[in-house]
Amino acid sequence: MPASRFHALIRGERRGPVAYLLRAGLWWARLPYAVGVWVRNRGFDRHPTRAVRVPVPVVCVGNLTLGGTGKTVCVEYIARFYREQDRAVAILSRGYGSTDGGSNDEAMMLEENLPDVPHLQGADRVKVANTAVEELESDLLVLDDGFQHRRLHRDLDVVLIDATRPLAGEYLFPRGTLREPVGSLKRAGFVLFTRCDQAPEESVQRQIDWVKERFPNLPVGRTVHQPVELVGPDGATASVAEVAGKPVATVCGVGNPESFARTVADLGAAVIASRVYPDHHAYTADDVAELTAWAETLPPDAVVLTTQKDWVKLRVGELGGRKLWAVRVGLKFLNGEERFREVLRGVIPDWG
Repeated sequence: MPASRFHALIRGERRGPVAYLLRAGLWWARLPYAVGVWVRNRGFDRHPTRAVRVPVPVVCVGNLTLGGTGKTVCVEYIARFYREQDRAVAILSRGYGSTDGGSNDEAMMLEENLPDVPHLQGADRVKVANTAVEELESDLLVLDDGFQHRRLHRDLDVVLIDATRPLAGEYLFPRGTLREPVGSLKRAGFVLFTRCDQAPEESVQRQIDWVKERFPNLPVGRTVHQPVELVGPDGATASVAEVAGKPVATVCGVGNPESFARTVADLGAAVIASRVYPDHHAYTADDVAELTAWAETLPPDAVVLTTQKDWVKLRVGELGGRKLWAVRVGLKFLNGEERFREVLRGVIPDWG
């Protein structure tokens, strides 16, 4: 079942007796998954020495749910913060979605934005962590999407929660999108709510209150994904203001395509068409040919936009005679930034 249809099913958007029976079946199917998660977490909780320590601090960025919460821009923010303090940072990730042993879309995007920060990928995060320390002489590691990867000890867990997808009432996989119970937030050192501009203020505050009621000592921050610039072929850049008032067609293969559409609309553009692919989609020559034919049907003044994660894989200068631009976004704090930076500093024993 495609991810979009699965999410529509578990969120109750698909109606009818068949959808009801499927949800009932998934409710029961979540039980063995829940037992497996409990046993694994219990093992690490009771025997913390099972987690392998490396001789440098490790900061982990992760989440509780399947799908996109905006981890990549947060990883970039943290790595950039430590680089500005002259730390030798390396980013570690599993490399999900990579093909032929190459880098995946997130790695290519981070390499584009942080050329002086090495990015190591591999299923064995302990092994790549040791490689970063021993061969690259890294003195701080940022673990991407590693909240559930408990075999590597971390000094700080930053957990992201997408404000457009509240955790309250969510179920464990496969009935819902939770990778593990919400109670696992007890391991977190900081929670960042992302995309707070795309959810009603009352909803965001209600979610924060819900988390604070359960974890009163857990610091929380609010963030948004702020468009920084448009990136085009041959290193060209343009202001995001260029698309205001113009018809725009979007192309994306990310975990939360609705969020990208809202980001483009918030730039003042009129989204007239879109093509959505699965998360981490590996674009083929046939895909590019299909997109080219599609773009040729758009109005003459239409602008074609994609995400930076998609752009680093497409690597085409134009579609249907129109330039293809990527929207580069950055993490912007609405509140909690100073507290977050204080927590990041606290990871380094000899800071200052």
